[in-house]
Amino acid sequence: MDAWILDESPGSYRWGQIDTPEPRSDEVRVRVAASALNHMDIWVTKGAPKPPTPHVPGADGAGIVDAVGSSVDNVAVGDEVVLNPALSCGHCSYCLADESPYCKQFGILGEHHWGTHAEYVVLPARNVVAKPEGLAWPEAAAFGLCWLTAWRMLKRARLNAADTMVVVGVGGGVSTAGLVLGVASGATVYATSRDEAKRARAVELGAVAAFDSSEPFPVRADVVFENVGAATWNNSIKCLKSGGRLVTCGGTAGSVVEVSLPRLFFKQHELIGSTMGSYREFDEVLKLVAGGVPVPVDAVNEGLQTFPDALERLKAGDQSGKIVIRH
Repeated sequence: MDAWILDESPGSYRWGQIDTPEPRSDEVRVRVAASALNHMDIWVTKGAPKPPTPHVPGADGAGIVDAVGSSVDNVAVGDEVVLNPALSCGHCSYCLADESPYCKQFGILGEHHWGTHAEYVVLPARNVVAKPEGLAWPEAAAFGLCWLTAWRMLKRARLNAADTMVVVGVGGGVSTAGLVLGVASGATVYATSRDEAKRARAVELGAVAAFDSSEPFPVRADVVFENVGAATWNNSIKCLKSGGRLVTCGGTAGSVVEVSLPRLFFKQHELIGSTMGSYREFDEVLKLVAGGVPVPVDAVNEGLQTFPDALERLKAGDQSGKIVIRH
């Protein structure tokens, strides 16, 4: 099959052919109709993390079932499906309790396993779900990783309709998902970005207002939704109300931060880490998307060979929403 291939990590991608993977008894093979980019596509080229090589990147995608294993009964050849990129063993105590993000074998499509920037992808049958009718391929391919991550973050932060939330660094996939899902939850949502156009787009998506990330945030929040890290940490902490919760899934602009213990305990703040989501949470997100929660797409590139151009846009940080490749 044609694919983007990483032969070593750190390293660079090359366009070429690699053996088409065959599904095992509990797996399916999907012909990818569209795939979406994530910062993970950059990180694996830097050895952070270092995937087994040769490696095919791509966490997000949607397509048509091409082959099924002998024990698969939830989908059939020809079905249109979306892909859940969160992989786990399925039988440990965490998986049986529907807390798969804690599974010791937890992995992510395109990071620990071959991904979607190829003609085909193979994954467990439980990780493919019927594509909602009327959902276009770009949107179907775009929401998996980031919307799942953001939804678990909001649940762990106990966001409710009475809360005020600040989404920091809006424009990227996770922050955009946090914004639209927060609005859909009924919360009062504000956003921050250094980019004026991204701030304007955040308001179009339902934010009450948007502020410059480099300046103190002029609101007090019950919840701060973070994945920027060191560059915005102080502003994020200082805008929390007493009893406020900061939830984070990453540190794209610096992973080392300082915490003032007196502020933490006097203000009774909560710092909450979150990673990916469970199968139940993916189903919840899918229902929200099927019900009309928007999946903002920044750009749709035509043809898998346009991956390098899409990757450069991602590296530049110019996007507001997801970057998608239609295969």
